[in-house]
Amino acid sequence: MNPSPRYTRTAIFLHWLVGLGMIGTFAAGFYMVDLPLSPSKLQLYSWHKWAGMSLLTLAVVRLVWRMSHPAPELPSSMGPSARLAAHAGHCVLYALMLAIPLSGWLMSSAQGFPVVWFGVLTLPDLVPKDAELGAALKQAHVFLNYTLVAALIGHVGAALHHHFIRKDTILTRMLPMAGRA
Repeated sequence: MNPSPRYTRTAIFLHWLVGLGMIGTFAAGFYMVDLPLSPSKLQLYSWHKWAGMSLLTLAVVRLVWRMSHPAPELPSSMGPSARLAAHAGHCVLYALMLAIPLSGWLMSSAQGFPVVWFGVLTLPDLVPKDAELGAALKQAHVFLNYTLVAALIGHVGAALHHHFIRKDTILTRMLPMAGRA
């Protein structure tokens, strides 16, 4: 394991960048779906897709970084079931970081709407246009996003529990300025 009690600066930066990006992209998606059809709504959808593809890229970078830079050891006070829950929770979050933008890309492809990253790079359709598939992928995208909300609540709740109840270093090892000399 990593001999440092903290994550690397790169891991901390990616954690907060992806976390804030996921929250912002979820909020934009939640807001835009009920807007009446307008140029503003179409622009929000474009931005939402840009953000999603950017987050997918960052999630891959984050996953590669994590695989090449092991996480700090969990506190010895954590029992086997707590360790298993922590690892399972992180696996769920990583899976969602990949699955949510991919489901959105698949949905856009099936609905016949291209994904144009930053307005300049048209990404290939992942599946042919199919209204029924598009509707199913929309449901999957929504389900995955609400699963993310639940996972994030659990993640934040666990970090706060460790900080305020257990009084260990789980939270501070991921805070940008905590513990820096």
